Amino acid sequence: MEYFSTQEIGRIFVLRLDQGDMVLESINELIVKEGIKDAVVVSGIGTLDRCTLHMVMTTGYPPVEHFERWEDKPLELASIDGIIADGKPHLHAVVSDREKAYAGHLENGCRVLYLAEIVIVEVKSLDLTRVPNDKNILKLISRKQRL
Repeated sequence: MEYFSTQEIGRIFVLRLDQGDMVLESINELIVKEGIKDAVVVSGIGTLDRCTLHMVMTTGYPPVEHFERWEDKPLELASIDGIIADGKPHLHAVVSDREKAYAGHLENGCRVLYLAEIVIVEVKSLDLTRVPNDKNILKLISRKQRL
């Protein structure tokens, strides 16, 4: 286990997405426009009518991945959270229909049905990035730590 700590909180962004806006694409646009380097996504709620999540389907390596897709189907967006490191988001989402909930890695192509609200908190002085380990699995590190 490793962990990284800072007492330096930067800007807080409350992102409002309207009908037809794309979720991950809008988050990436904000990251570029505002020069966000490291941050945590602490809340994401709303409704979607198009969504793609990917999840692992096996415990072996390399993992077998599945992409769950919904098109023109009303979904509740119950949660988005994750970490932005070196300007690159790694976000997961929970969506639900009338029958069950689904969770997975948030992909491009998720479209807002009515509204979505996302809160991003910038963190300072961690200098985070992700590097592949010996199995080519990305691992979160701080460039301030000794490698």
